[in-house]
Amino acid sequence: MNYTNLPNTSIKISKICLGTMTFGNQNSEAESHSQLDYAIERGINFLDTAEMYPIGGNGTIFGSTERHIGSWIKKIGTSQREKVIVATKIAGPNRGLEYIRKPLDFSKKSIYEAVELSLKNLQTDYIDLYQMHWPERVMNMFGQRGVSKIDTNWQDNFFEVLSIYDNLIKDGKINSIGISNENPYGMMRFLHESEKHNLPRIATIQNPFSLLNRLYEVGLSEISMRENVGLLAYSPLAFGFLSGKYLHGYPENSRLKLFPNFVRYNNENCFKATKLYQKLAESNGLTITQMALAFVNQQQFVTSTIIGATTLEQLKYNIDAFEIVLSDEILFEIEKIQELIPNPAP
Repeated sequence: MNYTNLPNTSIKISKICLGTMTFGNQNSEAESHSQLDYAIERGINFLDTAEMYPIGGNGTIFGSTERHIGSWIKKIGTSQREKVIVATKIAGPNRGLEYIRKPLDFSKKSIYEAVELSLKNLQTDYIDLYQMHWPERVMNMFGQRGVSKIDTNWQDNFFEVLSIYDNLIKDGKINSIGISNENPYGMMRFLHESEKHNLPRIATIQNPFSLLNRLYEVGLSEISMRENVGLLAYSPLAFGFLSGKYLHGYPENSRLKLFPNFVRYNNENCFKATKLYQKLAESNGLTITQMALAFVNQQQFVTSTIIGATTLEQLKYNIDAFEIVLSDEILFEIEKIQELIPNPAP
């Protein structure tokens, strides 16, 4: 396993991060513990979750992902907890998630309430990396390529939010902070306010990045490299699309079968691009899954790649893929496909 530091910290993290959003819905508590045990055995020390998980959640099961991780943390004990880096997230405004809290905002009351609930669920005294799941303001994300109008109802509160996190860090409840599903404006505003007022600096940004969605390279990648903010790349397999399994239908118990409302990767150009990537991979003795994960891992601005699985077999296969290094020739051919069908899944 390869390791790096969480940017601007002394926290050592694995280059592979175990994503856990299936825990509590697609995976039972016992299955979740098995995945966690196996990940640790393979050298993964970095776990990512969120207060709103599991995927496909509702008012009954929300938070069960954190609770499954929490029961595992209790099982491994305090001495082992210190070797595991746990990241979780507070949910921003989103229609349909009002069962989490009202209002869903980044006020002091909401952030403190969210942190305390996550600490309780995770059965831990501190959170290593605390992230804002998406911005408070309305912006382009989840299928939208750009911003055509701004959210005039939102008031700039970057300073206030960072001040809240400053107090939580001083209280020992969180160690570092990050953002998620952000754009260059939000990223730079957080960096500017932290520098101007000597407030906590964002260490990471968790955004989608895969062969089907490379929008991070438009603006955000340069900021990452110049400002040392690491990308935690999620959906490197594009919701499983880059396994190739959806090219001939929708297998039972697959994510797109279980959650048909997730349409980000379900369009004609995704099918076209995936077929081309699969052909390229197979012509070089690889599977499309191996090529897709290796591609993300090789990007300079990627600090850690978040992988998830519903079975131990899938998890093992995905971890093994990180041992592959793509040649310059393969990378050149990937760029040709990207130019032909750029970012079909924004």
